Amino acid sequence: MPDQTPQHPAPNPASIWAPWRLGYLESLDEDGPPASPASPTGCFLSDYWLAPDDDEKNHVIVRTDDGMILLNAYPYANGHLMVALGEGRPTLLDYTPEQRAALWRLVDTAAALMHATLEPQGINIGINQGRAAGAGVPGHLHVHLVPRWAGDVNFITAVGQVRVIPSALEQMGERYRGAWSKLDAK
Repeated sequence: MPDQTPQHPAPNPASIWAPWRLGYLESLDEDGPPASPASPTGCFLSDYWLAPDDDEKNHVIVRTDDGMILLNAYPYANGHLMVALGEGRPTLLDYTPEQRAALWRLVDTAAALMHATLEPQGINIGINQGRAAGAGVPGHLHVHLVPRWAGDVNFITAVGQVRVIPSALEQMGERYRGAWSKLDAK
């Protein structure tokens, strides 16, 4: 007779130390992240666009006449970038064809920068358009670039249901800026 003992998943770890997440988690409500009380525009991407002198503090790596490439403050993987035009609109089709072309040129630049900096084996590139699609900033469309390596989703993700991000944003920003200075000089 086969064993009738119920199979249970392995227990999750009791805790994982990630103190930088608390501020973000406490800011969430059922509608997602609220605007910062100090936000002049109500959207951090628009705020960053209007404050070029704060680029390093805001983890903006590249700024052009059209938009910016920046580190995601809450990354899915180490080195996760976001690309946004300076002018925020909620959907891709709200932009003109010229603006969409500028957005994709920035995505091309971000992918080249990611390859030069991290040498990933792959990149997930995507847009979450609208709250129902997972957009955390539904009023300012942006593109995510997530570097990937074979085996980067390992046992800690499957068993512990946690992703481990091994580098601080400041250190990753330095790496990206160093690679950008070499790419931009070409």
